[in-house]
Amino acid sequence: MMMVAGIGVATQGCYTLQPSSVAVPEPTTRLAFTINDVGRVALGGSMGPELRQVEGNLQSKDGDDYVVKVAGVQLLQGGFQAWAGETVRINSKYVSAVFEKKFSPGKTALAVGGAAVAVTLLASKGVRSFLDPRDEPPSDTFQTRRGRMPLPSRNPGLPPFLRSLNPPRSH
Repeated sequence: MMMVAGIGVATQGCYTLQPSSVAVPEPTTRLAFTINDVGRVALGGSMGPELRQVEGNLQSKDGDDYVVKVAGVQLLQGGFQAWAGETVRINSKYVSAVFEKKFSPGKTALAVGGAAVAVTLLASKGVRSFLDPRDEPPSDTFQTRRGRMPLPSRNPGLPPFLRSLNPPRSH
């Protein structure tokens, strides 16, 4: 599971969004459309009111509309909402910028370097030492210095609010 997550992070780091260099990109090109205020109002009912950017694969350009198989949307307040490839028509009037997702050699080198450092660290330290819960902490940790909690010096019996309800009896 961790390996799959690591591969996902590494492959995402290998790409970057760059302004589209062509007026009409080729079909199946991975694009990101920055949505303007008019687009947020028009698309809000079907895609949500907090749209900042729509990312997906271009299926075709039909007149003024981009036909996109949506992979996900970036939200205005942050965050990413994944989609399952639903097809959406986005009018060019709703778009303030078009970006193309391209391979980034610099980010790829950084991701590969980070992975190499992680593998080296695990190999030198040993995977077992990271995962073994039986390892004892060093003797100077907060937990060992704290010791046991002190017990109250006297046994107060009932709490004060209950003492007034049940006063001691004298014989």
